[in-house]
Amino acid sequence: MKAIQVFGVMLLVLTGGCGPAEDTPTNPSEESTHTAAQAMEEGNGLAFNGLAFNGLAFNGLAFNGLAFNGLSSSSFSSWFQQHPAESNLFMKYLVHCSVPAGQTRTYSKGTATYVWRGGLGLAPGWSSGLPATLAEQQVVSACLAALVNKYGRTVQISVLGANAVGQRIPTTPVELGTFTLREACFFGNLFNGQGLFVGNDQGLLSASQSSLRACALSGPNACPPLVHVGSCHARCQHDGTGSYFTRCTYNGVTYQPLTTRLRYQDISTCGDGICQRPNESCGTGSRADSCMRDCGTCG
Repeated sequence: MKAIQVFGVMLLVLTGGCGPAEDTPTNPSEESTHTAAQAMEEGNGLAFNGLAFNGLAFNGLAFNGLAFNGLSSSSFSSWFQQHPAESNLFMKYLVHCSVPAGQTRTYSKGTATYVWRGGLGLAPGWSSGLPATLAEQQVVSACLAALVNKYGRTVQISVLGANAVGQRIPTTPVELGTFTLREACFFGNLFNGQGLFVGNDQGLLSASQSSLRACALSGPNACPPLVHVGSCHARCQHDGTGSYFTRCTYNGVTYQPLTTRLRYQDISTCGDGICQRPNESCGTGSRADSCMRDCGTCG
């Protein structure tokens, strides 16, 4: 489990929404080597904001591999150059999920050079240039889904699970003791168009509760195009310790998921005296979307 800061909303169709500023193109020599723990503790936010992973680009990466030869293909260049800022941001998180810490992936076009650092190393074969296996496709898709945040604000989460070859994501006692609130299971496959799915790992939030991490705990239609599938426990199997889910089945397809946890302070309650916008709003009631005690009356 590694702590990740997440912000941004993931969309699978091009919409031109707002998100974090893209990384400035840089020189590869300026990139320092990071450990896996450092990589996961940095401010990581996935703001797809309109990045469409169209078939040409995704299939090219899937079969050419996420190595330098794959990034030098004409299909990748064509896709990247359609929307360089959004593509750059997407690649930051794709590489972070897929490639081991301490490695980078680089793409150059004209005078611009983009460098993306590895982090979790969930897809070791794909990262080395091999075609993406089904397990790699699934766990990378799950990682990208886990980085979705409805409100575009930074939230720390922890991610549990295993990479595509069954190696467990490392845990530490500090992380386990800090992120104690079970949140969600994320799974799916973006590579073949099966989509992305999320389930809640605890009960849904009550009407007075809210969170910047609304995609799993707020129920259906909270974060389209993520499809909410209900309780993780109805569709997924645990590992031997009960800490995380190892497989989830939906519509007859079995996926390798990732499991997320939160800190208790990342759940807000109307009446706690703090107006936690944007997930709490003004009004005359005691619901999160009409919280007079915390946010006052509107107007």
